[in-house]
Amino acid sequence: MAAGLNFLEKVDWARPWLVPYSDLSADLDRDAGRSVAALLNASPHAPLVFVDQSALPPGVAYEQFIFETRSVPTRDNLHDFFNGLCWLRFPKTKKKLNQLQATEIAQAGVQPLRGVVRDALTVFDENAALLIAPQPLWDALAERDWQKLFVDLRPLWQQAQLILFGHALLEKLVNPRKPITAHVYLAQPAIDSIAEMDAWLASDVSVAKLSAKPFLPLPVLGVPGWWIGNENPFFYKDTLVFRPPR
Repeated sequence: MAAGLNFLEKVDWARPWLVPYSDLSADLDRDAGRSVAALLNASPHAPLVFVDQSALPPGVAYEQFIFETRSVPTRDNLHDFFNGLCWLRFPKTKKKLNQLQATEIAQAGVQPLRGVVRDALTVFDENAALLIAPQPLWDALAERDWQKLFVDLRPLWQQAQLILFGHALLEKLVNPRKPITAHVYLAQPAIDSIAEMDAWLASDVSVAKLSAKPFLPLPVLGVPGWWIGNENPFFYKDTLVFRPPR
């Protein structure tokens, strides 16, 4: 591995939340280049070109640049590495989010504040997780009934699947902390592969849906099997993390 990519050694690919991405990581040639961009470009799954951050001209919006050039400005850090992995794993959804961002920029320009639409798109891109679960689990999550969700209905989690989409969320979990919380998006059941999930999600995501804030908060280390500490029911008594409904 090139010396400039040593920060990748901090990633523990055995973590359950990284399972959907571990095959991509295994396929990357760590000697392919001295930058994250070069590493990602060497992947056979790359849906576009990753370029150095310096390729982004001053005054040009990041999302606008991607839309117009089909290339992603990339820095040598974990944040942009995980963003690249998300492009490799969810190319259709990432393309759809970029199109929606570019459309909003074209209509409203780049403002000091992103506004409701671009904020919603950014939240999804940075911190979303996709939950496929039996209805009782989703209902308990919507009610913020943590005891029911994680203790009473714990066996139902064997029928559930949580897939992390947000690259900032993945970055934060390199150093797991109990308060780390995802914005959960209800995913269509009976999807057999990540590729099917990507196709469905790209068709489901829209400005109207995201602007309606369809997310529910979920402290991800509460998911059964994801953190040894949550095997003790008292783990969920921490009201600073598992907050009751307002």
